[in-house]
Amino acid sequence: SVPNVYPVDLFEHIWVVDRLERLGISRYFKQEIKQCLDYVHRHWTEDGICWARNSAVRDVDDTAMAFRLLRLHGYTVSPSVFENFEKDGEFFCFAGQSTQAVTGMYNLNRASQLRFPGEDVLQRAGRFSYAFLREREAQGTIRDKWIIAKDLPGEVKYTLDFPWYASLPRVEARAYLDQYGGENDVWIGKTLYRMPLVNNNTYLELAKRDFNRCQVQHQLEWHGLQKWFIENGLETFGVALRDVLRAYFLAAACIFEPSRATERLAWAKVSVLANIITKYLHSDLSGNEMMERFMHGGLHEGNSTISWRKGDAKGDILVGALQQFIDLLAQETLPVGGGPVYINNLLRCAWIEWMMQLINREDDTYDSSVIQAGSCMVHDKQTCLLLVKIVEICGGRTAEASSMINSMDGACFIQLASSICDNLHHKMLLSQDTKTNETAMSHMDEKIEAGMQELTQKFLQTHDDGTSSETKRTLLSVVRSCYYAANCPHHVFDRHVSKVIFEHVF
Repeated sequence: SVPNVYPVDLFEHIWVVDRLERLGISRYFKQEIKQCLDYVHRHWTEDGICWARNSAVRDVDDTAMAFRLLRLHGYTVSPSVFENFEKDGEFFCFAGQSTQAVTGMYNLNRASQLRFPGEDVLQRAGRFSYAFLREREAQGTIRDKWIIAKDLPGEVKYTLDFPWYASLPRVEARAYLDQYGGENDVWIGKTLYRMPLVNNNTYLELAKRDFNRCQVQHQLEWHGLQKWFIENGLETFGVALRDVLRAYFLAAACIFEPSRATERLAWAKVSVLANIITKYLHSDLSGNEMMERFMHGGLHEGNSTISWRKGDAKGDILVGALQQFIDLLAQETLPVGGGPVYINNLLRCAWIEWMMQLINREDDTYDSSVIQAGSCMVHDKQTCLLLVKIVEICGGRTAEASSMINSMDGACFIQLASSICDNLHHKMLLSQDTKTNETAMSHMDEKIEAGMQELTQKFLQTHDDGTSSETKRTLLSVVRSCYYAANCPHHVFDRHVSKVIFEHVF
């Protein structure tokens, strides 16, 4: 059959972008996505929109989906539009409706997750839609009057469990590959009809092939990472391979493209090495000596084998592993400036600066700042900034990163992001004794939520001040990975690791 309304131009322009992004293949359609969103923005009104540009009807479903996508892509849209869909403390899809639609509240909740500080209407919308959807979930009635979808309950559960702050790109894509019905999804109006531009098997097949292709490379990289970990003798420091895998997963879930292997592996290795060095400097009196030896050139001078270090002091192992890591990155990184020597010096300076901050830390968290569980995943602010610096150097964005650091807007963004990382790190410390620290954890959650709202605003509101959007994106990815790791139950975390890294999509 055909749709019971015509045209459906706004609906198609909005929903096709949503499907491409959630399937993880939007990077192939950047120009088409911009054209779609430009079209939607031209027809955006302060009263909201519906499925067609020439209709006077307004609905919260299309309005919420358009608001979320437009805001995500840097367009200016006001959340006051949702006041048109609020009455007596409740939100509705259509004026005068007799029953509430699940998909309308679902997309309203997704829109509310992009709230900026002070946007009270989005706070109210988020609370109302969350309560409504959780109640329907508990009753087992996640069914909609507008669409027969393959797994609407799964879509709702993922969105409520992993809001935008905590939703990592590859985790979302892997979940949606199981939920997306392709050409089998059916819309309900006065007839049953399909929307082939929104739901089709071509998108699904492309997304599956793309995911599996990336996954093959991720598996090869994980094999090499295990070899690196063992050959460098890093198991000596009590870090389990499971934690190394989790660190790699966080990197791959955020930076998944095949062409960005150097950045991805650098993220994972920095996470592991920084965690080990932090523990070593905190627990071993020879830590200062180890740092001085690294600053003066270390032990490794171009020798590709490190087997000669077996049986030596732990400091020798660390200095050698770190120097070899830097030498390898300098050769693999995109050539900029003075070539490998220049890159090598940049990397060494980043590590030395981080070590100096670690040694000179004067606050009272020095002796307790190492998290025993999940220690390669949730970092303090200094380690998060180290991670971003290394990733940006490996991506050939040294000038952009420097520009961001030296600009006022960029410096504020860095300071805010690093403070959130510190708060997440502190929350993980508190979570080791939840009963004693329940009140403190609740207060910390409020601080983190407020910080994430402000960070979202600073990231999504573009400024023509020369700051690097890519560097901001890297920093946001690191913060979101820490947010995910700090809030995700271990059994769910490990299930995501399995599905993203190891389980083939059929």
